[in-house]
Amino acid sequence: MRLYAGTSNQFILDTIQNQIAEKLRASFFNYYRFYPSEGEIRSWKNSLKALTLMIQYAGLLDHGILLEYQLPMTSLRLDCLICGRDYYNNDNAVIVELKQWDRCQESNADNEVMTWLNGTLRDVLHPSVQVGQYRMYLEDTNTAFYEGENPVKLSACAYLHNYPYDPADVIFADKFREPLNQNPVFTEDDVDKFKYFLEERLVNGNGTDVLIKIENSKYRPSKKLMEHIGSVIRGKSEFILLDEQKVVYDRVFAEAKSGFHNKQKTIIIVKGGPGTGKSVIALNLMADLLLQNYNAHYATGSRAFTQTLREIIGRRGSVQFKYFNSYVDAQPNEIDVLICDEAHRIRKTSNSRFTPMSRKSNLAQIDELIRASKVCVFFIDDYQVVRPDEIGSVNYIKEYAEKNKCKIIEHELDVQFRCNGSEGFINWINNTLGIKRTANVIWRQNEKDFDFRIFDSPESVENAIKEKIKAGYTGRMTAGYCWKWSDPNDDGTLPDDIVIGSYRRPWNAKPEARKLAQNIPKATLWAYDRNGINQVGCIYTAQGFEFDYVGVIFGKDLVYDFDSQQWIGNKEYSYDPVVKRSKDLFVDLVKNTYRVLLTRGMKGCYVYFEDKNTERFFKSRME
Repeated sequence: MRLYAGTSNQFILDTIQNQIAEKLRASFFNYYRFYPSEGEIRSWKNSLKALTLMIQYAGLLDHGILLEYQLPMTSLRLDCLICGRDYYNNDNAVIVELKQWDRCQESNADNEVMTWLNGTLRDVLHPSVQVGQYRMYLEDTNTAFYEGENPVKLSACAYLHNYPYDPADVIFADKFREPLNQNPVFTEDDVDKFKYFLEERLVNGNGTDVLIKIENSKYRPSKKLMEHIGSVIRGKSEFILLDEQKVVYDRVFAEAKSGFHNKQKTIIIVKGGPGTGKSVIALNLMADLLLQNYNAHYATGSRAFTQTLREIIGRRGSVQFKYFNSYVDAQPNEIDVLICDEAHRIRKTSNSRFTPMSRKSNLAQIDELIRASKVCVFFIDDYQVVRPDEIGSVNYIKEYAEKNKCKIIEHELDVQFRCNGSEGFINWINNTLGIKRTANVIWRQNEKDFDFRIFDSPESVENAIKEKIKAGYTGRMTAGYCWKWSDPNDDGTLPDDIVIGSYRRPWNAKPEARKLAQNIPKATLWAYDRNGINQVGCIYTAQGFEFDYVGVIFGKDLVYDFDSQQWIGNKEYSYDPVVKRSKDLFVDLVKNTYRVLLTRGMKGCYVYFEDKNTERFFKSRME
């Protein structure tokens, strides 16, 4: 999708006649069925006028222009793509990111600066980093830029047409030297440098043919990208398959390839509880499919989990790691194999409160996933649903698979790897929380198998976790959602929302938090960043991750009542607005929440109970 495509001459004329913003506005409405904001229209008028002057100054009069060009399977749009040929008659295109900034400030983040947007000082990607990501995405996923005898050569730059040049400015800081060398930033004083940059790549014109080539290209990851991701995953020791995991992996891998080659729409369901290795199998499946040149995607419903995977894989490989709601506009069977991890987090639709009415999908989210892929592999645990809008289950997937006339294959992982091989601990937690009946009524402590302890204060839990970290293990503090979750303070620090006696700690940063003080990780990196131990993780941040040791603050939103001999939900102690509105589902959702938190540790779990009757109940089932 793009909002504007035409020749450079037509673009210049549309700008001179003050028609360019109106044409973009009309195209925007035709696509989204609502109008862009006045701020966006104003930005088009100002920035595109400056770009027009540069195009005229560089003599680019026989070129193709794409404006607001959407990157496939993302919501991101390039400001401008100029198409033409270089001195040697090679096809070329230049991405131009346009900024109206006139100043910015240093940020604590590695790839970001701070600038004023809509009256607020915000952390944003450095322009070179931003446009470099766009470039890398197109080079890795658009066939026009890597297939054939004469693939289009792609360059990228940013044009800050209101920004005065100052070599000492934060924009040109040493830490941005590498992205600046690859994808330069031009200021209002750099018009001659910008002119030379464009001329060097586009001097011979004939840009319409190049534009058509790009517009007619297909979305498919390049072989180099596939090999890169596959080799990264294969090089990680934490992703090694063990025992039953390897057996199930081999079956699923063969079944996925068979479904693809037999042109039989296939649904593969892999069931397993916490620690059975679902994600390890999923990542190995992703790696090996890519290494064998299959277009495989890895999707989840968790922002924190997906962003952490992107961090591990690296910026270049992140394009193949998506969210469940990324496939609204996907073409049927566009993906060879779609791997859906944590499929219990599938929602009814991909629509959100931010989705305009005109863009709302009529399809169920699972229909979108099945439609987009030739083979769809779902990794699922029915007992990890922690929100009422998460409706993924084995039966739900099978219902839609049958409706779409898919071949259905099921596997179940029984052996538990996370809790140091102690399948009994998971079964005991399931039994104790009343989630499902098992034979494991009593937990017999054996620290060699799994170290489960109850402490008399949250301080002692945290101190024990920190001692394990000092000894070289990984660990995090978590808690039930029983305290408010505040925005960061004005200085970027986090307020101490969790207060229990003298114990005062902040939650991890909110996902939408932009300005954070130094050494405070973003929500998506809390589990991965070493400074995450200084905050307490909530269920939405911790789910999907594992640590050597986990600390859990068990709040009063779920308590055991000895008189009725049952678990009682206390909505007055819950600060999760969605779960509180879930009516009859409240108790089950909170049970699942604590089940997830208590099973994040591979070697040990340390717990503090706010409610002493609940603590007494747990102790009554221990020896």
